[in-house]
Amino acid sequence: MFSKEEAQRIKREFWIQFAETYPRKWLLHNTKIKDFSFKFYCDNKKAFVLLDIENKDEEKRKIYYEKIESLKTILLEDYLPEAIFERNFYLENGKLISRIWVELHGVSINNKNTWDQIFDFFSNNMTQFEIFFYEHEDYIKDLEINT
Repeated sequence: MFSKEEAQRIKREFWIQFAETYPRKWLLHNTKIKDFSFKFYCDNKKAFVLLDIENKDEEKRKIYYEKIESLKTILLEDYLPEAIFERNFYLENGKLISRIWVELHGVSINNKNTWDQIFDFFSNNMTQFEIFFYEHEDYIKDLEINT
C-alpha cells in the first residue's frame, strides 16, 4: 500500500512516461462535439481506452450513442474487436453517460513492469478509435442525419 503522496507521485510519473514514450497529440476532447470525448484511464487492476458521451441533453446523448452503435459492426470488425458498448453507464458519482471502451486486465499503474504493456495498449487502441472517428466524423457530428 502506498501513501497518498507516493501514489500521486507514481501516477504523475506514469503519465509523464507515457507522454515521453508516445509524444503525439491525441484527439481526446478535441472532437468538436460537446461532451463527446476520448479518454485514457488506468488504475491498479486494469487499463481502459474510452469514448464517453456525457451530454446533459438526454436526447443528444442518445442520438450520438445510436450513431456510434449504428457503426458497431464496422468498429468491431475493422478497428476494435474487443469494444464494449453501454448505452446507460453510471459513473461512480451517479452521473448517467453512454460509454464505448476497450480494457486490458492484469496491469497496474502502480507496477512499472506493466507500464510498457499499458502504453502499447493505450497507443494501439486510441489510434484505432481516432481513425474510426475521423473516417465517420461527418456522419457522427450531423444531428440531422438519424440512425
